[in-house]
Amino acid sequence: MHKALLLIVILLLSYGFWLSDAFKGIAAGVSIFLFGMLSLEQGFKAFTGGVLERILQKTTDTSWKSFGFGFLSATLMQSSGLVSVITVSFLSAGLLDLVAGIGIIFGSNLGTTTGAWLIAGLGLKVNIATYAMPLLVFGVLCIFQNGKQLKGIGYILTGLGFLLLGIHYMKDSFEHFESTINLANYAMAGVRGLLTYTAVGIIATIIMQSSHATMLLTITAVSVHQITYDNALALVIGANIGTTVTAIIASFGANIQGKRLAGAHLLINLCTGIFVLFFIKEFSIAVDIISVNLGIAVSDKAMKLATFHSLFNLAGIVIFFPFINQQVIFLEKILIEKRPDIFKPKYLGSSAMDFPETVVESVRLESIHLYENAIHIIVHTFGLHKQDLTKNDSLKQLIEQNTQPIEYDIDVGYEKRIKGIYSAIIAFISQAGFTWEMAQSAKLSWLREANKHLVEAIKETKHLQKNWTRFRTSNNQDTINEYNKIAYQIVLHIRQIEHFRQGIEDNELPLLSLDALKASIKNDDLQMNRVIETLIREQKITPETGSSLINDSAYMYNIKKNLLKAAETLFLHSAGHAGIEHQLTLNEAEINHVVQTMDSQ
Repeated sequence: MHKALLLIVILLLSYGFWLSDAFKGIAAGVSIFLFGMLSLEQGFKAFTGGVLERILQKTTDTSWKSFGFGFLSATLMQSSGLVSVITVSFLSAGLLDLVAGIGIIFGSNLGTTTGAWLIAGLGLKVNIATYAMPLLVFGVLCIFQNGKQLKGIGYILTGLGFLLLGIHYMKDSFEHFESTINLANYAMAGVRGLLTYTAVGIIATIIMQSSHATMLLTITAVSVHQITYDNALALVIGANIGTTVTAIIASFGANIQGKRLAGAHLLINLCTGIFVLFFIKEFSIAVDIISVNLGIAVSDKAMKLATFHSLFNLAGIVIFFPFINQQVIFLEKILIEKRPDIFKPKYLGSSAMDFPETVVESVRLESIHLYENAIHIIVHTFGLHKQDLTKNDSLKQLIEQNTQPIEYDIDVGYEKRIKGIYSAIIAFISQAGFTWEMAQSAKLSWLREANKHLVEAIKETKHLQKNWTRFRTSNNQDTINEYNKIAYQIVLHIRQIEHFRQGIEDNELPLLSLDALKASIKNDDLQMNRVIETLIREQKITPETGSSLINDSAYMYNIKKNLLKAAETLFLHSAGHAGIEHQLTLNEAEINHVVQTMDSQ
């Protein structure tokens, strides 16, 4: 389908080139303009290495702040499409909620109308080609520099230069196009004209993937009387509906939240378009009144189109913005999230690949998913369930009272719950990690290590399982007690990590500090080995059993240590106070000193 559409467009363009030299100029102008848009997007992407993401997170905690962010970003970038792609990506990675995402869409819809004002108010009234040349020269100069930010500035300058150059070529070519074909002869009046030209605007925007390009064509054509003002209004409506396709395409690689946002964008613009079509006469009158008050000449159809474009999007805001929460409820009912497959990756969508912070956050969330599965395997090994960790029941009693044989297959659990997700995380990091600066590369490296610690914890659990299963049914009660103690210390450690995690998620310092957990691991290991030595010396257990206990207590120590290292990266390093907390954390030597002090007391 896509190839067939491309072939049709190529054939139509070839016919147009044969028909008129002026058409070549118009097509070239559109191409240069679109290339300028691509350069602008490339330039702004250079500044999405953390700064834009942090600004977005801090300015989207309310609907109005989200609206303001969308308006400013679309005004600066002159691309509602890029803002939509960024928003879909951030929403899929969990950096935004759907309410904030819809607020951004409202703001970007209004922000993108500033481009029409610039085209109509400046681009058609002065020789903007003279301004394009210096921008291109300085832009190319910056692009050839090594710094990422300088390259980004270069792409922005060249993008602006090409935008202005494209506008110049189109304006100049449209002025000569009348000698070949006068498009005004194909004008359509009434409802038929409204619907036909709205459809043309939608199709043109979908093909060019830019409502700016459609607006530019429309404003330029109406300024030289190639199309009628009424038909131009319909083209503007079509352009606003067609621009939602960019978000829809971006949502293909996103999760359900990203798809809901694309659905919200389509719903808002489509319903606004239908509303404006029904009341097109009233909107035309409103444009005339506003134009008079702004000092816009009656004959200046281009400026009146820019006014209509803004009024269109303001109507959408007035009608739909107060009902964002209701839209979210509606979209959640229409686009139902499938029950997540715990055995498959949930957050590693392709939509995150273009932005460093969304890559990092997607990997972190997927790593937490892996952590949940790892905990499931470990607690099931000892005959417990994850919900037992949240109960007030004594874990020790639960372990001691469970005298039934426990035959949990760790290998099967690993194949189902760990291997596929772990492989996907490593592959995702390998694809994305090499393109980012040191800050993101370091975070991805830490997350890779965190996942490695989780896998190591499961392997250590498998080594421990054989003796634990055998000796917990021993005839020697002291042996049973020590193996139950090993299981108890591991699941208690997991419960403590969960408390530690909950404290961070509640924006409080953890109830159980990281240092206390680290110290308890070393102290428990020290005490365990002393007890084993005492039991051997007092001949309460055999030396063979004692050596097995010593080896298995080492497995216990490694399991606890690996789980805590993973938790430190997944939960503490991603928290807002992680930097301060990390600076206060004791090093290895200090922890050893604390343990020795506790032991001497």
